[in-house]
Amino acid sequence: MIQTLIRNWWLLAICGVLDAIISVIYFMMYDASQDAMPSPGLYAAAVLSNRLALAAGVCAIAAGIWRSAKGISWLLVLNGLAFGTYGLIPLVWSGPHGFRLFALLIVAMAMTFGVLALAIARALRHHVADAWVFGLAGAGSVGVALAFLALVSGWIPLERWAFHPPVFLWICCHFGFSAICMLGLALRLHMLGPSPSGQWVGNPKHAH
Repeated sequence: MIQTLIRNWWLLAICGVLDAIISVIYFMMYDASQDAMPSPGLYAAAVLSNRLALAAGVCAIAAGIWRSAKGISWLLVLNGLAFGTYGLIPLVWSGPHGFRLFALLIVAMAMTFGVLALAIARALRHHVADAWVFGLAGAGSVGVALAFLALVSGWIPLERWAFHPPVFLWICCHFGFSAICMLGLALRLHMLGPSPSGQWVGNPKHAH
């Protein structure tokens, strides 16, 4: 699985860039949604963010399965499926969209990435000195998942209006954090790189 991710690090980097763009769009939507009446540009921004989310989901799925022998990353595939569904639903369904469904998809995205990062940290703890960074990103993602689960469950009060500003701000923070974690993961995996012998290269934790 690690070797698959190393080969497809650039797809993870694309996911991170798309996450960052989506985060910026949601921040702009947060700022614009504080007006009394939503502007047409707000809807256009929402459509753009959904298309980018769909593209990011496809990239995540591809990163988990492309050029893999027996090392398919099912956690990353599940992350991509949740991400793609997040972007696809508003594009194919014009009816009302509740906050609960999209928040649960964010829970799935954050939890799968968090568990994946923790698994990578565990697998690399004897190979690289800074494997704890993966663990930190994983713990943070799990924390984001629990925060959105608290929103869905009502443990954190939040008005659920379609254009209520705090909704956009919460989602903006999620995608911003996801962008940082995904780009960091991609660049670190690229630095590791597969050697001709199939071993990881980079900064070994212990020299032999």
